[in-house]
Amino acid sequence: MLRRLIAGSAAALMLLSVAAGAVAAGGPPSLAFYVDGARYRTVGTPTDFSGTGAPASSYDRIYVLGSGLANVAEAKPGDRDYNGGRWMVLPVTWHVAPAQLTSAEEVEAWAAMGRLSIADAPVKLFECPVIPVGRR
Repeated sequence: MLRRLIAGSAAALMLLSVAAGAVAAGGPPSLAFYVDGARYRTVGTPTDFSGTGAPASSYDRIYVLGSGLANVAEAKPGDRDYNGGRWMVLPVTWHVAPAQLTSAEEVEAWAAMGRLSIADAPVKLFECPVIPVGRR
């Protein structure tokens, strides 16, 4: 019960951080994140794949960068390794001033340099769509 409460709270914080990031960037509140330097959006869904026994390889990673920053995902539709919108949520802990990163490669490079740490275990496993943000 406590584990579900913690996971649910972490997921809510993740969604709030995404919305806050969009507002801070001057855009309307939305569930926005980056993949390969491009901005995408999504629609929150109530799915929860925790405890299903699905292998980690059946999920793509989404890194939670924290308050005021948009999250970063490692795959999008059209990528050879995209898992159809199934996500493993991994928060990061900053060891330097937080910065907006826009690709999984950047997140992993900053981790390798010791600027941040990536959680060992996901705080949530869920599914949601990846929708390109239109250009004006």
